[in-house]
Amino acid sequence: MLDIKWIRQNQAEVQTVADQKGISLSISQLVAYDDRRRSLLQQLEQLRQDRNRLSQEISGLMRSNEREKADRNKQQVKEINQRLSTVEEEHKEVETHYRQLMLHVPNVVSPDTPAGSSDHDNVEVRGAGEPTRFDFEPKDHVALGELHQMIDIPRGVKIAGSRNYYLTGMGALLHRAVQQLALDVLIQRGFTLLEVPLMVRTEALVNTAHFPLSQSQTFRMAEEDKWLVGTSEVPLVSYYDHEIVDVTEPIRLAAISTCFRNEVGSAGKDVHGLYRLHQFSKVEQVILCEASLDTSEQLLQEITANAEEILSLLELPYRVMAVCTGDMSQKTYKQWDIETWMPSRQAYGETHSASNLLDFQARRSNIRYRNADGKTQFCYTLNNTAIASPRILIPLLENHQQEDGSIRIPEALRRYMQGLEFLKP
Repeated sequence: MLDIKWIRQNQAEVQTVADQKGISLSISQLVAYDDRRRSLLQQLEQLRQDRNRLSQEISGLMRSNEREKADRNKQQVKEINQRLSTVEEEHKEVETHYRQLMLHVPNVVSPDTPAGSSDHDNVEVRGAGEPTRFDFEPKDHVALGELHQMIDIPRGVKIAGSRNYYLTGMGALLHRAVQQLALDVLIQRGFTLLEVPLMVRTEALVNTAHFPLSQSQTFRMAEEDKWLVGTSEVPLVSYYDHEIVDVTEPIRLAAISTCFRNEVGSAGKDVHGLYRLHQFSKVEQVILCEASLDTSEQLLQEITANAEEILSLLELPYRVMAVCTGDMSQKTYKQWDIETWMPSRQAYGETHSASNLLDFQARRSNIRYRNADGKTQFCYTLNNTAIASPRILIPLLENHQQEDGSIRIPEALRRYMQGLEFLKP
């Protein structure tokens, strides 16, 4: 959420960003509602002052036996109460519309964010490794998973419907191994590990700016004000909801959690294999820091480097992409995605995302700190996917497959895989 005073002073810029991010929003309409609610609030305050003054006069008039004047005051108080009721109702309605519009206002974007309308306009920042080439006909991850009896999609669909799966045997172990590797990297870099709730109230999703725009992507618990989270970013940021925190040193939090996404609007898209699923696991990084562009930029570099280190340990080719305006979410100021080479797609596929949100989430969540002058300010927040599985199994299996169908285990993973160097069919 942005400050309404800043929005009023920068209406053209905010409208441009809303248009770039594909958010249907009229900033002029928002300002008009703000004008009206301010006017109504002034009317309410004046009416209440008049009512209180007349009510106080009535007591004195009754004591001095000026009943006729007291009766006139009583009639005026009655008329004011009727007017108050009308104005309060209108103010409530206008305030509701104003709040709804405010929840749709996007964060501004960084000056170095590339302009564009979709992920096709994202710009490569750097890369590591070359796309894997084979001197044999390689298999995709589904065929490898079936060969090794580690991925069972038909039974997942049978039990839970489309975009579901089972990981069995070494598949389940590999799934756990990549997550533990990621956790160990983050803990070594000073992150505090949390076990987080997977069901949260609506307020947590609104305060972290996942609602209202991403509500259709979220599974709701029937007849409850609770939702299944699509990322542990939500409970990690919400951990400090409505608190004043110490960010003398940035607060670094990490969590491993199961995540759930509805994938509304993705019918027929990435339906093969493990790329786009309703349920997956993710190791997430979240940082809260002081309100400093320089500090937050350094931290964005840091969390992205953590994810790159994990991919290097997995010995996978990847590239870092600067995400364009049209591919960014409402809440994001600056975003980098990491795409990993997936031989079966003959393309890089997104596996990680790192975002700097400035104070957009903290303002909604009322998370503050005291600056050097002792005044409270809203924190900046950042987040990044350290690893998401089973999607990461796609490049892991495909890039490390051998001609005989075996799969080489990267050295960094072997201690989590019972010391195995290869998975044999």
